[in-house]
Amino acid sequence: MADSEYVLDDMGAKDTWRVFRMMAELVEGFDDLSQIGPAVSIFGTARCKPHDPVYILGETIGRKLAEKGFAVITGGGPGAMEAGNKGALAAGGTSVGLNITLSREMGPNPYQTKSLDFRYFFLRKLMFVKYAVAFVILPGGFGSLDELFETVTLIQTKKIKRFPIILVDSKFWNPMLDWLRAEVITRGFLSEDELDLLTVIDDPDELVDQIVWCNNEKCYLTAEGLRGRGREAPTAVNSAGTVDNLIDPPGGGPSVDPQKES
Repeated sequence: MADSEYVLDDMGAKDTWRVFRMMAELVEGFDDLSQIGPAVSIFGTARCKPHDPVYILGETIGRKLAEKGFAVITGGGPGAMEAGNKGALAAGGTSVGLNITLSREMGPNPYQTKSLDFRYFFLRKLMFVKYAVAFVILPGGFGSLDELFETVTLIQTKKIKRFPIILVDSKFWNPMLDWLRAEVITRGFLSEDELDLLTVIDDPDELVDQIVWCNNEKCYLTAEGLRGRGREAPTAVNSAGTVDNLIDPPGGGPSVDPQKES
């Protein structure tokens, strides 16, 4: 692999000029995604084929979300990403691919109605989070785990609202959750309430129903999130720095981003 493929190692005296490339990716992302409406980001392995149950599940979820009016955002690659885009496109929905150049994977999948190209992972991750009202995590490897834990950390630290994070395929995810309870929670590194930020759902219809309910009821503005469904009076969270995610405007005092922190 050529040294130039290591983006961070390749930085040197021209670092300042790279800022302009980063700015261009930010501006393009904000311009293209700010009008897509409520969206759901789908994460999952790039290494499954169309006959794989994970692919079929991703395609089904993408289609059902689009049928309910949600845009679908994926990483734009093959596997579960392609499946989510394919399902959304088949339902006539907005199908977004946030593509990135990698030495191993093929180019963008052909099921995107809106396609963006990134060089920098951190900017691509920002776009996954900024425009989504829910996150669906299909089985996957390091990349999917990275996206899962980065998203839940943003919610844990109240950098974004308590949007649903749904893990699909209990057989795949339950051993990880059991390990977190047995090793991480028992040692005091995590609490049960924090682990409750993750919801395991196997049925695509139930998954979509939960996302629709949360978006309609704005469950992400409550302390319970999805856990508050069926309760008479969910606990509202209004304090600055929790749900509202204040950012500093050019003029000085705080203002509120309607979606989440930039």
